[in-house]
Amino acid sequence: MFGLGKKKKAKAEETSVAATTAPDDSAVPESQSASKQEQEVSRPGAPSSEDNLVSFEFDRSNGPWDSSEQDTDKGYLDFGSMKVKMSDGLSMRLDVEQKSQQMVAVTLTKGKGNLQVQAFAAPKSSGIWEDISREIADSVRQQGGTVEYSNGPLGRQLISKLPAKTADGRQGFRVARFVGVDGPRWFLRGVLSGEAAVKPESAAEMEEIFRSIVVVRGDDPRPPRDLLPMTVPESVVEAQQNNQQNQQTESAAESSKSRQVPRRGPEITEIG
Repeated sequence: MFGLGKKKKAKAEETSVAATTAPDDSAVPESQSASKQEQEVSRPGAPSSEDNLVSFEFDRSNGPWDSSEQDTDKGYLDFGSMKVKMSDGLSMRLDVEQKSQQMVAVTLTKGKGNLQVQAFAAPKSSGIWEDISREIADSVRQQGGTVEYSNGPLGRQLISKLPAKTADGRQGFRVARFVGVDGPRWFLRGVLSGEAAVKPESAAEMEEIFRSIVVVRGDDPRPPRDLLPMTVPESVVEAQQNNQQNQQTESAAESSKSRQVPRRGPEITEIG
């Protein structure tokens, strides 16, 4: 079942390729250590500073894909610049920028794990993920957070922890895992949060979804780091229109009932 969640109003800075916003804003208590879970999720390499990280070239032979490499006629939802493979239990939320009312990201959820994805233009000659990961790390540190680098199943990644208040008002932090893959003239960015940021089982599920994404770069010239345009899938638009029509029909029926004038019932004459 592929469900549609509520639209989120995104801020303008969330369209930046180096934005540090995570799709899950929930925080965990400061006393709760996440380091062991983070090391498990960060397989195969343990977290380290960037200076100690030995980078390697990520192999895209199992995705994410370019539109020239994968058939998407069946089983995919079309978001314009990317196509997402549907699967049971997967739901989505459309992230819409407040000022322009344009869709800028899609957040995919399975269980308690979240994955926000965006596609950007990139140069022909070289990738941009290494530079972008540094910028994300700098931004997190400027906000009082911490960052750990590692090489994971999707290549170079970083785990961020930003100070935040928990639901009960205690001091805590938000954990997010940033991943990125450079493709032919495009860059695909993912932000994993919730259980996908700290639990291996959830992380593996969302990583598989990330690998299944097909990026549609298009032929238009675009400056590097420019967000590739996104559109709402036709099936989602139709579902929203049907829901609105059903709600209007139900509302009209309720209104009609409330306006009905009670008829006079049969009179009973008492004898005796």
